[in-house]
Amino acid sequence: MRIAFGCDHRGFKLKNTLINYLEGKGHKIIDFGTFSKDSCDYPDYIYPAASAVANKKADRAVVICFTGIGSCILANKIKGIRAALAYNIKSAKLSRCHNDSNVLVLAADLVKPDYAKKMALSWLKEGFEAGRHSRRLRKIRKAEESQ
Repeated sequence: MRIAFGCDHRGFKLKNTLINYLEGKGHKIIDFGTFSKDSCDYPDYIYPAASAVANKKADRAVVICFTGIGSCILANKIKGIRAALAYNIKSAKLSRCHNDSNVLVLAADLVKPDYAKKMALSWLKEGFEAGRHSRRLRKIRKAEESQ
């Protein structure tokens, strides 16, 4: 799977940890930065990572900032993106099963690295259940199209 990554300075360490872990699992990584711990603005890195999914250059994306809130708001501004801010394995998994999320948003300062690995792996392995959830996604797409 091709996975895009984007983060701000607060997510730099966790991003690198997850990239190394997921590359070891055989995934292809597209790293949009940031590439240091120097203070920066998350939109400069989250937007390209989420856009890569919308433009089919990546299958999914993982984006990381301090709380994940700003990154989630930004990613969901992009047509076709369903970004989910997850704080535990169950929410990450259900975001795939029920919402077909294509961007996982993590809070660098609220999720420990080993747990984030488990969350990401669970999210990547999970499929979309479809069924009644497809009806809901159609309604989301319709709302998106009305903008």
